[in-house]
Amino acid sequence: MLPVFGDNRRREINLGGSSSATSQAAILNQARARRIEREAIRKRQESAVTIQAWWRGISVARRVRQQLREQFTGDVTGLTGLRCLVLIGKDDDVLDRWATEVLSEGSLFSLAGGADREHWLVLMRQVTFLLLRSVSDRPRSERAVSCLQVLCTLFNSTSAVEATGSSGNQLTLSITEYAVQHEFYQHLSRSIQSIGPETKNALTLPYLVELMYRPLITLERLSQTFLQCFQSFIIYILTIPLLPNRIPLSALTALSSKLPLSSLSVLSTSIAALTSEIPLSSHVHLIANLYAFTSPRYATLPLPSLKTYLQLMTASLSVLPVHALDPPSDVRPPNSSWADDSDSETHEPQVTVVASFSQVQKLPQLDARTQKRLQTLPSPTHLNALLKAAQQHRDALPDLVAWLVSLWTIWPTRRDKILSTLLLYGGGGLVREIWRDYVRSSPLGKEGNMSSLMGLSSNYPLLWIHTDDIQDPSLASAWPPLLLLTDMYTQSLLTMGDDEFFSNSRTSLTLDELVVFSRTLFNIAFTLYWRYDQTKLQDGTVPGLSVRWEGVRDKITKCLQAIHARDSRKPFMPEDHWHVSSQIDMNSFVDVAVFEEQQLDESSAPRAMTKRQLSYHSPRLGVLNNIPFAIPFETRVLIFRRFVQSDKRTRGDDGRGRIDVSIRRGHIAQDGYDRLADVDLRARIHITFIDQFGEPEAGIDGGGVFKEFFTSLCKEVFDTDRGLWLENKRNEIYPNPHSYATEPHSLSWYRFIGRILGKALYKGILIDVAFAGFFLAKWLDKQSFLDDLASLDPDLYQGLIFLKNYTGNVDDLALNFTIATEDFGVAKAVELIPDGSNVPVTRENRLQYIYLTSHYRLSKQIKLQSEAFFEGLSDMIDPKWLRMFNQQELQILLGGVNAPVDVQDLRAHTQYGGLYGDDEPTIQMFWKVLEDFDPEQRRMFLRFVTSCSRPPLLGFKQLNPLFAIRDAGSDEHRLPTASTCVNLLKMPRYQSERVLRDKLLQAISSGAGFDLS
Repeated sequence: MLPVFGDNRRREINLGGSSSATSQAAILNQARARRIEREAIRKRQESAVTIQAWWRGISVARRVRQQLREQFTGDVTGLTGLRCLVLIGKDDDVLDRWATEVLSEGSLFSLAGGADREHWLVLMRQVTFLLLRSVSDRPRSERAVSCLQVLCTLFNSTSAVEATGSSGNQLTLSITEYAVQHEFYQHLSRSIQSIGPETKNALTLPYLVELMYRPLITLERLSQTFLQCFQSFIIYILTIPLLPNRIPLSALTALSSKLPLSSLSVLSTSIAALTSEIPLSSHVHLIANLYAFTSPRYATLPLPSLKTYLQLMTASLSVLPVHALDPPSDVRPPNSSWADDSDSETHEPQVTVVASFSQVQKLPQLDARTQKRLQTLPSPTHLNALLKAAQQHRDALPDLVAWLVSLWTIWPTRRDKILSTLLLYGGGGLVREIWRDYVRSSPLGKEGNMSSLMGLSSNYPLLWIHTDDIQDPSLASAWPPLLLLTDMYTQSLLTMGDDEFFSNSRTSLTLDELVVFSRTLFNIAFTLYWRYDQTKLQDGTVPGLSVRWEGVRDKITKCLQAIHARDSRKPFMPEDHWHVSSQIDMNSFVDVAVFEEQQLDESSAPRAMTKRQLSYHSPRLGVLNNIPFAIPFETRVLIFRRFVQSDKRTRGDDGRGRIDVSIRRGHIAQDGYDRLADVDLRARIHITFIDQFGEPEAGIDGGGVFKEFFTSLCKEVFDTDRGLWLENKRNEIYPNPHSYATEPHSLSWYRFIGRILGKALYKGILIDVAFAGFFLAKWLDKQSFLDDLASLDPDLYQGLIFLKNYTGNVDDLALNFTIATEDFGVAKAVELIPDGSNVPVTRENRLQYIYLTSHYRLSKQIKLQSEAFFEGLSDMIDPKWLRMFNQQELQILLGGVNAPVDVQDLRAHTQYGGLYGDDEPTIQMFWKVLEDFDPEQRRMFLRFVTSCSRPPLLGFKQLNPLFAIRDAGSDEHRLPTASTCVNLLKMPRYQSERVLRDKLLQAISSGAGFDLS
């Protein structure tokens, strides 16, 4: 139908339903957007209402505050003004005006004595808080002085009593209690730290200092509020850096005299809570400030307060990281001390063992003045003052001991300085006093108690300790005296001669006491090594101390090694004192130790492992390398030989590979050096001798020719006429300390000789050479002691002993830290410490001088030579194999046991050749003659046939090859001859016992040489 009026618009109707292109997701998004928009509108409206309400509140508050100011102005010092002051709140101008008015009119307490007393008190406590907060916001302002003057008057009970009578005390007490409970010391701390240490002339400082001690004077000592007050003072005031340096001298004197340090004991039950509230970085300042205020009053402190002081200092020290107190200028490496002084003259990279790789919290760098104050903590003057106070109050000594252990634990570079002072104190009787009064009677020192701790019967030979028992918190008080005694005794042995050691001197333990003490240490050490799981040992610490169990084990091990070294030189311990063989199956111990060694060799672990690493990987190897004396010597020798056999199997030493070497008869040492300096000496070496005409000698080297070569080589290279070795009065050799012995060529020879000696140990060949004990100690990574110096330089030794026991003024001796040496006829002074020529030897540092002097002569002078020698030795013998022995045992391993020749044992392991047999008449006479020889003649005979006068350690069955006798014909005019290369005696068939005896004595006494016939 056409539109009548020409309008062509018409409604289109889709009878098929809606055809909207909008999807369902779009519709949901639109709805969500509209909802978000509505929510935003609602929030804007609510915000607008909130802002309007806030603004109305601000406007009303301003009007009200303005009205309050007007009312305040009308009655500044009255009760109305006081109420207005509280209601106005934080307004410095109003507070300043009120303070100025009440001070000028003297009306501060005018309302405190009338009917408005209670109202005044309630308002004044709040005003006190407002004044403190106002001052802390502007402590440098001169306008804050009036506020501080009001506060000082309010906290001064004398002023209150003068104004109100006897009730004034209660007013002051009430205001003080309120202030202490409302951050009083927090505001004071903030004020003082805002002023800064360089602004001592600030007008507010004297008043701030007075406010520090006023509450401590006012509050009753036994009240809970006093305890809270004292705790806050410790936490917020004594942790202020450089507190004594911030305060004017007059105010500092007043503060020091007013502090109730005699009441420190009230803190005794809250020390742990105190230390936990103080930030780590603030503990250093607490230590410095507490020391500064307390140290002048050591002599007058009551026992409970002295104990609490030491306990608080110990607790703060225990939370600090190691070396936290070291100044930046202290460049000594970690854990260094003069008793552990390195031989090195160069600065090599230092490696520190850590328990974990988690980040250690670092402390901010300390101010030089704080560092200077801390330096006095380990000073002899301070330590002597503490020791004197502890002598007056005997019950304080255990707390002092715990403090000392904590101090050198976190400050190891001052350990020796502390120990030296302790050893010299009171004539040197502190070691015996600590043992008798504190260690011997403790659970760790009593053998019966130790047995019960381990759940064993009291007659059990070895006192095993379970690790959980060691970590028992009830033993916390027993550990510090034991650790202190251990360190002190170890230190004392460094400078103690055998004469003093065995003289029952009051400065040391008696031998009977030492037996018990060493057994106590041995039990603990063996327990700490004899564990398969070392995790707790690495992570755990001693109860009550920050000392790790590994550190405890190292300390005890070091002391045990020093005691055992004395016992090895001059035995004084009971038989089997050191051994655990009655509690351990030695056969299985040997088998497992060899297996663990093989496992380590097959692993990726480095060959040169530290003793601590060995202890972690293998308990048995840890025992063998740290306290080897727990295992009988013969067992350790067997383990050593098993290690060598295992190494040979690992290397595939089946006899097929060999090294052929030609040696000229007249140049054995030089040719040996030229041919063998760089070859693998573990391989089989075939020797061919070249005679004087340049022709090879006839014969096949089945082992005998090599031994001949080896014996001759050792005689030459250890000859003192060659310049590489010197001999002491005991005929023991050691490296020549002369400078030419440190030249590269000489060091190469030392390295070669070390390899040769390693070959002897590897092959089980005995050599007739005696080494000085201090040189053998270098092989084992052990310290040398003052007593070792007696064999090297008797005059110097006697001089040092004189110095140690000198009772006069040491300064009169005019000594300094240098030692005189002579090189190529030129005398020079070598400094023992940096700038040693300008450091005088005093009573306090003479032990350090004695140690460093002996250490220089025994170690530093032969450092390069010893290192080269040991480098060569280590090419052949794993260092951890050698650490199973001490010096005396190592000498036996090298040259045999210094014991009488057992003729019956020799006969039982003898082979015969030619017409000889055990029943042959000449042989019967021979053994009878040998039986009749005296011990010296027997040793001469043994040297004649084997080149070594000492029998093998484990008997003649270990002689390689076995001793043999072969007939040399019927000519009775001939002397017996020997082939030492094969341990062979060639003896004519003598018919007379007298002739045999005379000929044999003539042969062994004449020095008859090797017969190659």
